[in-house]
Amino acid sequence: METLSQVVSMLFGTPLIPAALIGLVWGVIGGAMPGLSASVTMALVLPFTYALDPMSAIVLLASVYIGAEYGGSIPAILIRTPGTNSAAATVIDGFELKKQGRAGEALGISLWSGVVGSLFGLAMLIVFTEPLSRFALAFKPMSYCALGVLGLSIIASLSGGSLLKGLAAALVGMMIATIGIDPLSGVNRFTFDLPDLLGGVKPIMVMIGLFAVAELMRQSGGVDLATQAATSVRIVFPSFPMMKRLAKPQGIGCGVGLVEGLLPGGGGSVAAFFSYNEAKRWSRHPEEFGKGSVEGVAAPEAANNTVASSSLIPLLSFGIPGSNSAAVLLGGLLIHGLIPGPRLFEQNGDVVMGLYVGSFVATLAQIPIGLLILPLCMWLVNRPRHVLAAFVFMLVLSGVYSINGSYLDIAMVMSFGLIGWLMLKNDYPFLPAVLGVVLGPIVESNYRRSLLLSGGEHSIFLEDPIAVGFLITAALFIGFSLYRERRDALARKKEKEVNANA
Repeated sequence: METLSQVVSMLFGTPLIPAALIGLVWGVIGGAMPGLSASVTMALVLPFTYALDPMSAIVLLASVYIGAEYGGSIPAILIRTPGTNSAAATVIDGFELKKQGRAGEALGISLWSGVVGSLFGLAMLIVFTEPLSRFALAFKPMSYCALGVLGLSIIASLSGGSLLKGLAAALVGMMIATIGIDPLSGVNRFTFDLPDLLGGVKPIMVMIGLFAVAELMRQSGGVDLATQAATSVRIVFPSFPMMKRLAKPQGIGCGVGLVEGLLPGGGGSVAAFFSYNEAKRWSRHPEEFGKGSVEGVAAPEAANNTVASSSLIPLLSFGIPGSNSAAVLLGGLLIHGLIPGPRLFEQNGDVVMGLYVGSFVATLAQIPIGLLILPLCMWLVNRPRHVLAAFVFMLVLSGVYSINGSYLDIAMVMSFGLIGWLMLKNDYPFLPAVLGVVLGPIVESNYRRSLLLSGGEHSIFLEDPIAVGFLITAALFIGFSLYRERRDALARKKEKEVNANA
């Protein structure tokens, strides 16, 4: 009864419902705009969370994530252009259904599967997060340092095709994290006598620059290939017999989404394609896949919406984001002084409860919001790309300036945008760099505290079994990544030799 009264108090005594609905609407709109990913959509609204209380801010960001995962399927079905990376698998059968005059049915299946996936992911988030966070109560400085190393190694080894590029990006992020006052000695580092840099570079500046500005710069050099979408489509929800048929692919999508969400570096796009393949494998009608299969829409949509919640499990438990979007949400937590882990549940349990309730509200609201906002989304889909880019750029500048009223913040965001554009051009992943900025202070401060405790002896890391376990796991991830890259290089070399001899 106490929990129920707390939920009712949050629903009607706090701005939780408006935050969830506003976040959901913006998420659907941002996801429906081709070229914007869920992380970019979240990064754009991140500066405006400064003026909100912690609960409303986190609910707003989480709702944007939920909405963007559904919104990305709208252009995927209507114009064969995924609004988000995780909607790429939906294109395969969603657009085929549209060509058959069944776009409304495809949009309805996408929306229904998204609700199913979101509810399942939220249930898993509630069940697993707090028990896992209690494990962190046994952590010492050596454990936290090793955990940071593990997080960086996992992300670096799973992001992109090159371990070296992933580690280089993480190193750049950690170098950025050293700007400011030394956490132990109080000495100024790399501030160039600028008072604004004494507090260091805020992760929000790095995230907005890398995710939003870099993407705008990349799109400005491309060709607008947008295709006009139909303007009279209406969402048609699946009938009860159709829901029964979709239950299996949705179950597959939920299971895959849970696993991928728990694994850092997986993300919605990996879960969507993997669940699509598995749904085809276990389907009674595999011949329909690629030709307009309703199951081919249900499985990936359930998967990427499950990831939107399940990827928050390692984030809230250990502070390790499993995707770019989760990294932006981590930035929102840090903005309001909320540190993931057991203390978050002990000291800020109302924020966590608010996140659960707000996510539930946003999930259920997907159905009415999806019905109401579809005409606006179709109008946005038909806008020229350069018009949308100008609108997004305006949001970036106004949002960044609203934080501190500082032109230096704008300069930093633009600089990180240029760095991000260069990283995109050379296939360097963003997530290791962002995680380097976030985890850099944690790794450095706990590393130095550990050495202070041991009098400078590194053997103290071997005396902590948790730290040893984390470090061994990190070494295994790096070793596996090196083995995989070596194997792929040999396979490519052999293929070239075969082609040359042929």
